[in-house]
Amino acid sequence: MRLWANSALGALLAFGAGTVHAIGQATCVSFAPSHSSFAIVSNRKATPVLISEDDWPGVQRTAFDFVSDIQQVTGVKPSLTNFTATSKLSEGGSTAIIVGTLGHSALIDEIVNRTKLDVSSVQGQWESFMAKEVANPLPGISSAYVMIGADKRGTIYAMYDHSEQFGVSPWNWWADVPTTKNSQIFVESGGCSHSSPTVKYRGIFLNDEQPALQNWAMEKFTNGTGAALTGSPFNHLFYTKLFELLLRLKANYLWPAQWSSAFCVDDDQNQPLADWYGIVMGTSHEEPMMRSIPVEWSLFGTGPWDYGVNMQNIYNFWVVGAERARPYEGIFTMGMRGDGDEPINEAGDITLLEQIVSDQQGILSNVFNTSDVAAIPQMWCLYKEVEGYYDDGMRVPDEITLLWTDDNYGNIRRFPLPSERNRTGGAGVYFHYDYVGDPRDYKWIATFQLSKTFEQMSTAVARNATQIWIVNVGDLKPYEMGIEFFITYGWNASIWNMNNLDSFVSRWAEREFDLSSDDADEVASIIANVSRFNARRKPEMLNGTTYSLINYREADTMLAEWQALNASATSIYNKLPSSTQAAFFQLVYHPVQASATIGTMWIYAGINNLRVSQARLSANDYAEMVRDLFEQDYELELEYHSLLDGKWDHMMDQTHLMYYYWQQPMANTMPFVSRIQSKKQALTGAMRIVPEGTQGAWPGDDMFDCAAQYSCPNPTMFLDAYVPAGNRYIDVGAGGPASFTFTATSNASWLTLSPDGGSISTSSPEQRVFASVDWSQVTDADYALISFNATVQNQPPMSLTITFIANHTEAPSNFTGFVEGDGGVSIEAAHSTRNTSVDGITWTTLPGYGNTLSAVTPWPRGGEEQNFTAGTGPSIEYDFYTFNTIDGTGNITVTAYMGPTLNALGPNQPLGVAMQVDSDTPQVTYFPNGAPGEEPAQWDTLDGWAADNLIFVPMNFSAPPGAHTLTVWMVEPGVILEKIVIDTGGVQPSYLGPPESIFVIPK
Repeated sequence: MRLWANSALGALLAFGAGTVHAIGQATCVSFAPSHSSFAIVSNRKATPVLISEDDWPGVQRTAFDFVSDIQQVTGVKPSLTNFTATSKLSEGGSTAIIVGTLGHSALIDEIVNRTKLDVSSVQGQWESFMAKEVANPLPGISSAYVMIGADKRGTIYAMYDHSEQFGVSPWNWWADVPTTKNSQIFVESGGCSHSSPTVKYRGIFLNDEQPALQNWAMEKFTNGTGAALTGSPFNHLFYTKLFELLLRLKANYLWPAQWSSAFCVDDDQNQPLADWYGIVMGTSHEEPMMRSIPVEWSLFGTGPWDYGVNMQNIYNFWVVGAERARPYEGIFTMGMRGDGDEPINEAGDITLLEQIVSDQQGILSNVFNTSDVAAIPQMWCLYKEVEGYYDDGMRVPDEITLLWTDDNYGNIRRFPLPSERNRTGGAGVYFHYDYVGDPRDYKWIATFQLSKTFEQMSTAVARNATQIWIVNVGDLKPYEMGIEFFITYGWNASIWNMNNLDSFVSRWAEREFDLSSDDADEVASIIANVSRFNARRKPEMLNGTTYSLINYREADTMLAEWQALNASATSIYNKLPSSTQAAFFQLVYHPVQASATIGTMWIYAGINNLRVSQARLSANDYAEMVRDLFEQDYELELEYHSLLDGKWDHMMDQTHLMYYYWQQPMANTMPFVSRIQSKKQALTGAMRIVPEGTQGAWPGDDMFDCAAQYSCPNPTMFLDAYVPAGNRYIDVGAGGPASFTFTATSNASWLTLSPDGGSISTSSPEQRVFASVDWSQVTDADYALISFNATVQNQPPMSLTITFIANHTEAPSNFTGFVEGDGGVSIEAAHSTRNTSVDGITWTTLPGYGNTLSAVTPWPRGGEEQNFTAGTGPSIEYDFYTFNTIDGTGNITVTAYMGPTLNALGPNQPLGVAMQVDSDTPQVTYFPNGAPGEEPAQWDTLDGWAADNLIFVPMNFSAPPGAHTLTVWMVEPGVILEKIVIDTGGVQPSYLGPPESIFVIPK
């Protein structure tokens, strides 16, 4: 038993009848005939597939997948034949599917020459393709569906794109997504096509591959010993599975696993097979010249990894890497970092670093026997301190792509400036879904939001960083959907925008699980929520007090959200046929259950510790629930590993509980809990009373009951008419083994208590009583007394009185806006009153972005360095009403909750935002910069901006009680506003800030 706590996609419309399963591509497939369709399979007969024997090997290999995919869908396998213009169809038919690469397939070239087919849309393009029905393409063939790629990957993508539309998910093997069956397949006569992708090189980086991916691969692809020199299990059997996945996703680029592996050394078939399949190989940001660091240097290097003192040995080492890579398609990593992904010893020695790049280009020129080294793809990754070298003036030749990086938490540090966008090598982005390092590793489960990936990568598109996109995916699983979105967006950024990201997930759910549109939308909501909860604070950074246990019912709300999310995922899971449940478990159900288990466990641990300090017997129940959830975490891991007879054994080996410093713990450890002696009564008696909003407990001494910490008066509670929850609660709990009954009474008719009594025992150790106010009976402020009286078995009776003050301040009847409650005003940024554009830029909603609801940001982002002085740019306004000021001074504090973006337009243009209350002069805050190659000091700690997933920007204003307007001004592009909290003297600490205030409109 598991334990839980109390359309912008018009261009993608399907042709014809039936379900079409493609994502991010105009569709041309149907499963019933029409007047303009071409039969792939009809009436149990498959149209033969023809290719040319002189086409690329990768194309010929993919053709075998293509016919196999058709067989998976229909049960009928087309014949696959090497064909020439003088051949005859062996099956006696007159139609065919003809596949090939323009200029590299004699068959395709003959068709173009014979029919004068217009191929201008693909001629000379990168990875584009076209497909259409062609009449009389060759003698004896009356009609053919001709699929033409501009180059080898264009042809490969044409076939895999059609396979996806037929019903074969790219994740058919890697996530066990079943093929959608149809007895017939047809294509529109006009076919499908795709121009060159938005991003030239699109790929993933396998990293931090121990313990999960490496243990899994060792079991599945080796005899348990691994490679001779390294022990690595990542041989060609593993990599060819990965190559096929990448191509099905329309990726083309790979940084292979590195930490105890060496791609070219582990298996001598790895390198040629990558090229044979059509994958462009590279090495990571710290591995120059196609050589694995640190593994290959440890095996074959001589002397220190220090170019200043060991130049010749390192130079020779790089020559071998270039010679080994020369026959194959690849991108060379240039520059140098220290061994083990550390800064080099010569940090800041720009002259030496520039000599390193010059020497590396000299090696390439010699090895490739060319004076045109610019024709050889190269990139320089500006990771961490390397960006600092660039900021300090280091430059590389224009033909080397500048690969800008994020902060390891999905916040891109820098984009190319307008002056940097005419470089022939262009620019790209290295992004993270997985990371090892300060302030803490995160590599267990998906913690990214698609909305954030879109926001960052759409800015990369706007600022021309589209030569290379690479994302660190750790063990690959469980980041499947995020990987697909990253690659799909790079394949064609034009069709996705901030308003249709949910439809990406819905279409993904329809494709993977054959869901109805309603259930697919529900899955999109599930994914959005689990992503948001894990992005708020990564599971590795949670603790028992991350979410406030006493303020704004924050922890209770989080528990309810986890419970609701699990219920939704369970409902969908139970609807699915057994053939689909394994895929749903991997892609949706396990991430929800595993995340909810950990999130709930940490909150329960916090409640346990709080209850112990309050001498409440229920602390023991929470200790038991923490223990049960801790064990459940492993049970879920075991369930994952047991799927499909252990196909994914070890893939969830990653530890994730109780980090003691940045590095992963060597074992999962249960959070600290404590217990009350269950048979001994608390010194103060059987009944414990805890009002909402306090850590203290009555009767008796508790350090949180008052400032003196002893002999404290009975508690006082406050409620005003604009508190979002609408009531307060008081917990009645057991202080030991003695059972008792209690009554709760009020001396005021306007105050209702529910329930007004109950029974407390060891089996039912607490009861929550809610206090609600009939505001029609309260004028201004009034108070009441709440009496709790307990009849204790075999003990004297007990009683406690609480003073309850109801404050009925009201906003004017003609006011529209947010109204102060609980000493503050909280506003979601998307809920603005007015919005004013300037120069075509508008504060625009980013749906689903951030920690609570959504966010707003100046849009379009654009590639220019457009900024404004405070008070002149685009503005967004929020009307609010206050009754108080801080300590009666007439002052308020307005805190903007900003997305954790960085000054991506360079160190000389820091991010900033301006705010203004009423007609006061706008105030401007610029976010601090770090030293070159570093983030600001506020960034990289357990309470830093990256960990909190927010930047807090407070400003102080003079604003007497009454109606006001807050105006937020754009000063710099790239800022993201999630929430506004206005403190009038009562805002309490919490992780997410107060819940949104009540919004009133005239009656």
